[in-house]
Amino acid sequence: MNWRAVTAPAARTLYPMHRMHGVVLLLLLLFTLLLGMGNSLHSRLLWVGEQTWPNYYLLNPDATEPSCQLEMDVDAEVRKRIDAYRPDPDDLFSSPPNPEALRTSLERNLELCQEKYALYEQNLKHATPALGAFKAVEQGLATFLLDNIELTKYLFIAMFALAAAIAAMDADHIALRLPRNRAEWRLSQGAQFAVNGLMVTSLNSYLGKLASSPGSEGTVSLQYAWAGVFGLFMVINAVRFVNVPDRLRRGSLALSSGLVTPLYCVMGLIAMSYFFFVDGYASGLAIYFGMMSNLSSMFINIGLYVLVGMILKQTRLPELLLNTIKPFNLPAPMLASVIIFATAFPTAFTGASGIFILAVGGVVYDELRRAGAGRQLSLATTAMSGSLGVVLNPCLLIVVIAALNKEVTTTEMYGWGFWVFIMSATLFSLIVCKTQGNWRPRPAPGAFRAAVRQTRPLLPYVIVAALVVVTVWIILGLEFNEYSAPLILPLVMLALVLLDSGKDSRDESESRFQAFWNRSTAAASDSAVHIGALLALIGFSICLGGILERSDIVHALFPESLTSPWIAMLVIVVMLTLIGMVMDPFGAVILVSATIAQPAIQLGIDPLHFWIVCLVAFELGYLSPPVALNHLLTRQVVGETEVLACERTGSFWHRYERLLLPLAVMAPTLLLVAFVPMMFYAL
Repeated sequence: MNWRAVTAPAARTLYPMHRMHGVVLLLLLLFTLLLGMGNSLHSRLLWVGEQTWPNYYLLNPDATEPSCQLEMDVDAEVRKRIDAYRPDPDDLFSSPPNPEALRTSLERNLELCQEKYALYEQNLKHATPALGAFKAVEQGLATFLLDNIELTKYLFIAMFALAAAIAAMDADHIALRLPRNRAEWRLSQGAQFAVNGLMVTSLNSYLGKLASSPGSEGTVSLQYAWAGVFGLFMVINAVRFVNVPDRLRRGSLALSSGLVTPLYCVMGLIAMSYFFFVDGYASGLAIYFGMMSNLSSMFINIGLYVLVGMILKQTRLPELLLNTIKPFNLPAPMLASVIIFATAFPTAFTGASGIFILAVGGVVYDELRRAGAGRQLSLATTAMSGSLGVVLNPCLLIVVIAALNKEVTTTEMYGWGFWVFIMSATLFSLIVCKTQGNWRPRPAPGAFRAAVRQTRPLLPYVIVAALVVVTVWIILGLEFNEYSAPLILPLVMLALVLLDSGKDSRDESESRFQAFWNRSTAAASDSAVHIGALLALIGFSICLGGILERSDIVHALFPESLTSPWIAMLVIVVMLTLIGMVMDPFGAVILVSATIAQPAIQLGIDPLHFWIVCLVAFELGYLSPPVALNHLLTRQVVGETEVLACERTGSFWHRYERLLLPLAVMAPTLLLVAFVPMMFYAL
């Protein structure tokens, strides 16, 4: 396991042994990207067809001449049919035809025939080879999209299988700490083998139920695919249990050894214990984990965002952006404040908090250390740099909330989220400057002009990014917004990598294309590990949430006798924070949507207010022990040695600042966001 941070742009990766796996994952993600753009491309083709050939929708280059009678003497035909009428002696209700009804019917048939001939003549007029070729492409794409509606689910399973298998081979699933000896290594691998085996058992139980359910063939095939995936994981765990890395020394288990068990295993064991022994619901683990298949597009977007973050790490953009700040010679407290404000927006563009930390957390940490910040402040700032932007446009988490809950819109949430971010970031600045001291900047003469000069290297990146966005809009008619961002951003970042692969930033033996390919595959190699770890955590978070959904906990917390929205909000704040402490935010949102949201809204909590509180509570949760996901990811990019080397002297605050500072910022923010708005609608 290599925990060092990569802070310089180059075709380097933390996981070079998985370069080939990264290539496969990159191609898989690009294919899902193209598939996701398929509907937009088809809509654009229809628009182009209509602009080129009027009434394009009605044109058919393969049309044949109608067989109906174009000319007809209506009166003669009416008389002919009346004269041909013979009463049926066996039909008591037989009556001669109505002449007026016959005439109306024949006239209508004649009009329809004339329309068919007019359309046929129009087809003959426009039936050019160009129309035939264009129609073949458009109809072929439409047929492919209709025939492969379920393909996204299988692509997601393939992506998860590849990424999680790589994470399992490298023992990179997220845990509270790393194995330090052979016994702890085997404990970690044994726990993963057990949980994966329980998942296979649950899938077999679910397949037994589906066997007697008509019309479940599609679901059965998905469950077989999941069973194969977790069977593969069991094989990997068995192999890794036997083949312990040579770098690990001999040793025995201690009281703290349980911390090496991956978090997804802990969640899986808790969930399956409830489903097996309390609820008698052996299929529970398979059913709740299978919910990821129903939301496969969303989880593929998470994979694309991870790829965006890892590609960002392969460019000079983070360093170039920080270069614009360096001329001001900001002291460490002020630099930390500026970084918190500046990194929130790219955090939103990477879709989820942890991804940004994985991408540029090493750069943020290094710059703070160069400015004289202590390890504690640097670690706290790095962890928070990946959380405050969760409430900003176009963060994927808000898109998921709006998709699952029709009471709120992304526009409303982004609007209020911006002010929540301003409040929390300002509070961070005040606390840091008050506790650190020496916060006043002392820029050298000409600092502003030097900073402006540092923006010039950024102009090509801005121009290229804008060109990609405009090109996508012209070709596909796809505007850049929170819904299209997961599709457009990977293309933007790949274009920036190509731009960044110039002579000044590549080896002399490499061509621009070679440098581009090496960096792209290096980014995909890093993405593979992180996608596997994040998706496994999300999937078993959903399973853990199944306990809350199937138990009576929600009814106990929100009894029918509870009528006060203030007490309800207090319960919500505590409960959401606890959920955020132990669950991934995406899994937590799915859980809260299914359980807590509606009872809270029925008690008088405004839906928009509820979900803003939910996001802030999650921010506090994944900065809070015992899990503190953002701190775990920070440890991953800066190295466990740096975390263990934090200063152990000074006041209580300075000894534990990396944990206390985020809590001191987010806890007051949560209380203000939760209770101040209620004074305006709940009194």
